[in-house]
Amino acid sequence: MGKHVVGAVAEFPAGTRRMMEVEGRAIGVFNVNGTYYALKNSCPHQGAPLCAGTVTGMTLPSAPGEYIYGRDGEIVRCPWHGWEFDITTGKSIFDPLKCLVKTYDVTVEAEAVPEVETYPVTVESGTIVVHV
Repeated sequence: MGKHVVGAVAEFPAGTRRMMEVEGRAIGVFNVNGTYYALKNSCPHQGAPLCAGTVTGMTLPSAPGEYIYGRDGEIVRCPWHGWEFDITTGKSIFDPLKCLVKTYDVTVEAEAVPEVETYPVTVESGTIVVHV
């Protein structure tokens, strides 16, 4: 897979996602706490549009009777059957070793600043002189 510009950083505020097609593949690009991730937009269970699902967190390991919620914005839940996947790794929450979603590398590159050629300018006795 080649390199594709999918948008400006300003188009992906924290906590947002955007679905698109790249080289014929449906993908979702997520901004999770300022870090960008891309997943194949297809649940491995039955092909649902995974990236359109609810983005949420999950309960974390804790003592009996204690419920600690965390990882907010890092979990996507399939809209058809509720299967949950870690956006940061593509791994299933239920069975991370056997069930996963294809992930794609995402990089943020500095925007190219156009170079403008400049010339020194001086003012001599009421006239402007450009030195080329």
